[in-house]
Amino acid sequence: MVAIIMAAGVGSRISRHVDKPKCLLEIEGESILRRTVKMLLCNHISPVVVTGYQHRQIARELQDLQATLLHNPFYRVTNSLGSLWFARDYIQDDEDVILLNADVFWEQDILDILLLGKENALLLADSSVERLEQGDYFFGVHDGTIVKYGKDMKRVDRTHEYVGVGIVRAAFVPVFCDMMQYMMDSEQYNCWWEDILYRCSSDHDVYIRDIAGHFWAEVDYIEDYERIMNYICQRNQGKAAE
Repeated sequence: MVAIIMAAGVGSRISRHVDKPKCLLEIEGESILRRTVKMLLCNHISPVVVTGYQHRQIARELQDLQATLLHNPFYRVTNSLGSLWFARDYIQDDEDVILLNADVFWEQDILDILLLGKENALLLADSSVERLEQGDYFFGVHDGTIVKYGKDMKRVDRTHEYVGVGIVRAAFVPVFCDMMQYMMDSEQYNCWWEDILYRCSSDHDVYIRDIAGHFWAEVDYIEDYERIMNYICQRNQGKAAE
């Protein structure tokens, strides 16, 4: 299995606080990205990292790990659909592929949930009330499949917040790649990689797996990073008390 990690973005919402890609923010001495790559390798999943902004820093961070690095030189004029395009040769018809954003802090418990899903197209999401009130991008889900999605959904329509991680099983790869090709041919460079699945959802079921109760964070703002650090601190204190 391969995992394609989108790590090209500038991270404009957090850039006034940090001078490096936000996926390189450190948690217990290791960057968010490095933690993810090591976790994938420990699960015999091959990481492919698509870089852009300050790509040399990312290359140095991962230089001793068995990860494939690709570079999207157009990262300032494309969104993550463009980054995924540079990794298209690593999406094979006979192989499942994990897709994720590099700024997501997640751990083995959530990866286990992702891998247990048998659905052809699956995105992780969180139904916690706090997430529905304060989240960033939302789904409206019915019978386990996405029926609505968007950043500005009305509260009444929100059932889950999107996590930033998904999986496409081999059986769905041709559909996924056909839609990616169509979107690139029609010059939809400002789209995200997730938009491929959102467009597919009009004709195919795109499922969610709820991870409410498991800790995760996508680092868009400095407060997201602080929330991770608070979680780690509390967890370590709990372990020490035991």
